[in-house]
Amino acid sequence: MLKKNAGATAGWAIVATLSVCSGTALGATETDPLTAAITRGKVDVDYRLRGEWVDQDGIDEEAAAYTGRLRLGYKTRDLNGFGGYVQLEHVDAFLGKDYNSTDNGKTQFPVVADPADTELNQAYLSYGGFYDTDMKLGRQRIILDNARFVGNVGWRQNEQTFDAFSIQNKSLSKTVLTYAYLDRVQNITFDEIELSAHLLNAAYDLAPWAKLIGYGYLLDYELAAGPTQDTQTLGLRAQGAMPAGPAKLLYTLEYAQQGDYQDSGPAVDADYYLIEAGAVLSGITVKLSREVLGGDGVYNFQTPLATKHVFNGWADKFLGDSIAGGKGLQDNFLTVSGAVMGVTLTAMVHDFKSDAGDQDYGTEWDVMATKPVTPNLSLTLKYADYQADTFATDTQKIWLMGEFKF
Repeated sequence: MLKKNAGATAGWAIVATLSVCSGTALGATETDPLTAAITRGKVDVDYRLRGEWVDQDGIDEEAAAYTGRLRLGYKTRDLNGFGGYVQLEHVDAFLGKDYNSTDNGKTQFPVVADPADTELNQAYLSYGGFYDTDMKLGRQRIILDNARFVGNVGWRQNEQTFDAFSIQNKSLSKTVLTYAYLDRVQNITFDEIELSAHLLNAAYDLAPWAKLIGYGYLLDYELAAGPTQDTQTLGLRAQGAMPAGPAKLLYTLEYAQQGDYQDSGPAVDADYYLIEAGAVLSGITVKLSREVLGGDGVYNFQTPLATKHVFNGWADKFLGDSIAGGKGLQDNFLTVSGAVMGVTLTAMVHDFKSDAGDQDYGTEWDVMATKPVTPNLSLTLKYADYQADTFATDTQKIWLMGEFKF
């Protein structure tokens, strides 16, 4: 089922208790290993302040969202391979709050999916006592590969985390094996989505210029009628970089097939493709990419656990799992990135089409500049401009953000 997150109060109590214990321990002479492991851990803090402005055709009002996100975490010391971590996340909105957060009822404004709330973002026990093996049980961040299928949606103020058991093993030469069982998704709008999911991922460094990744993701949702369907996704990814004189050539090839699973029917059938080629020269990276989420007019390839903001344009016009009634998406795009005077610059241009029906959806320009001010503070300015043809509406977005962490 889908329900509002109810773990925040308990989470604050846990952090408060750990803080008191930690403070007590600083002045104590207690040498018990268990007490020392629990109370003499490490606190981490991450605060992000952001303004987001959205102008969207078809909506009279422009959105202006001023939000702050605080994460407070505490990691214990390891004891005989065991450890623990707990992290609270609080999102607040300031000033006029003139935006549709998805739960504040302000539908006269464009959506900025950063509702104000508090939650227990992570809380897990870990064990690393087996050779080259790490295990976690509890609420945790999981990011697999480039986050195209499983990620934390890190751009939004409240990240996506999972109630899960995960295990990662590196005992085989040049190989990383990952398995996770998911019981619940804590999504970016502070909702809980129950499911039973198996995630398997195997990465192998075939050569200095080639990495192979195979994966299988089996998703069984508990919702009778929910935001997505049960799916079985099997795929293979190859990526690498090859020296070519003063330059370095980049490539990525990926294919995945998605079919029905558990309660879904035979209509769940679609393919995914990614072809990417590029080069790095004098610190400048240029890449040409073609990504296809296949569709037949009934069903299109879905990635419900992905970090979707990173893909298919920062204006977020293609976040929904069903695209134009199942017609799918072809995204042909160019990426240019590099650093100038300590500022990391990224520019992208997208051309979007349907996979079925040969429709021109629209085009988009994206630009971002990031500047590390200190080792703990960074500033980001970001812009997205989507120009619609037959899909959605013209949309412009601007972000200004500062993040401090230690």
